[in-house]
Amino acid sequence: MKLFIKNMVCGRCISAVENIFSEADIKVKSIRLGEVELESEISENHLLAIEKQLEETGFERIKDSSHQLIEKIKNLIILKITEQDIDENFLLSEFLTSKLHKDYSSLSKLFSQNENITLEQFFILQKIEKVKELLLYNEFTLTEIAGKLGYKSVQHLSSQFKNSTGFTPTEFKKLKIHNRKPLDSL
Repeated sequence: MKLFIKNMVCGRCISAVENIFSEADIKVKSIRLGEVELESEISENHLLAIEKQLEETGFERIKDSSHQLIEKIKNLIILKITEQDIDENFLLSEFLTSKLHKDYSSLSKLFSQNENITLEQFFILQKIEKVKELLLYNEFTLTEIAGKLGYKSVQHLSSQFKNSTGFTPTEFKKLKIHNRKPLDSL
């Protein structure tokens, strides 16, 4: 039995969801971002209890197939950005098409209709949040960050950053309040 879970965006989310199933004494076959595969079917009562626990922890079971697909898209994008190994010639359309084996235009249309943002805008917002994180850690130069996240130049990154945040990366680093957004709220 497979369950699809909304708002799983990191390793800690996987641990939190895993704990919910463990505490309910439900055996999990595998777990990854947005998806839990159980070893066997569970009763409707167990399912309702799990859904309640998930909601109390900030997650949500996704029942509808189009929302499951949207969550898969989000998780693929988040994972790709987390890897910090995006080639400057990276194409989101080719990436999603190869991973999901679906036509990009239909994926894009479905995403936009349900999320009120385009796939490209979502991808940019996720990258900007990663740039904020990396700037705060102060481990990499802006040039290195640009290279890790697929920007063709520091100027391109800076321009996109300013359009999204209203600040240049340098101005952002100097701020006392760093205004980062949780990945599941983008």
